[in-house]
Amino acid sequence: MDERFEQQLKFLAEIDKMKSVFRQTVLIDKSRREDDASHSWHFAVMAMMLAEHCADRSVDFNRVVKMALVHDLIEIYAGDTFAYDAAGNTDKQQREEAAADKLFSLLPQDQGQEIRALWEEFDAERTPDAKYACAIDRLQPFVNNLMTEGHTWKRHGVTAAQVYKRMDPIRAAMPDIWDFIVKSIDDCIRKGYITE
Repeated sequence: MDERFEQQLKFLAEIDKMKSVFRQTVLIDKSRREDDASHSWHFAVMAMMLAEHCADRSVDFNRVVKMALVHDLIEIYAGDTFAYDAAGNTDKQQREEAAADKLFSLLPQDQGQEIRALWEEFDAERTPDAKYACAIDRLQPFVNNLMTEGHTWKRHGVTAAQVYKRMDPIRAAMPDIWDFIVKSIDDCIRKGYITE
């Protein structure tokens, strides 16, 4: 094997660990917690399927799918930080930066730089591609919570205000589904899945 291929294989073997990083969100059938690899796959498919709802026609959906596939890779070292965990989010950036340094250095330099740039772009949420990707990343667990009677929200005592704040990127990136978000949150309050 040449050195480049050896580095690529080492990276691909390392990211298999994503399948063992569990999130707080449960699968729709409630059989187990979702893992990072499943989340990333579902995010990528949702980004393709819901592209017609993206407000910004300049979005490159192929890049969004790439972002979906790489956005949580660093969690194999940094762990998944629950979105509504204030304490866990205090050092999230430092943990993830260190994880990115370690993980992306396994690849040949050009590929490591490309994937890290996609990860950083997604994380910064400034470009049209990243804004749409962020909206889908927020929508995916939202839908899972709707389909599991607010399982994760109830378990952690999440409030409507917290959910609105978390879902806010959808308002700008996918405004035609914002009404669905609002109605769903109101319905979840009525059903006791989240508190006001």
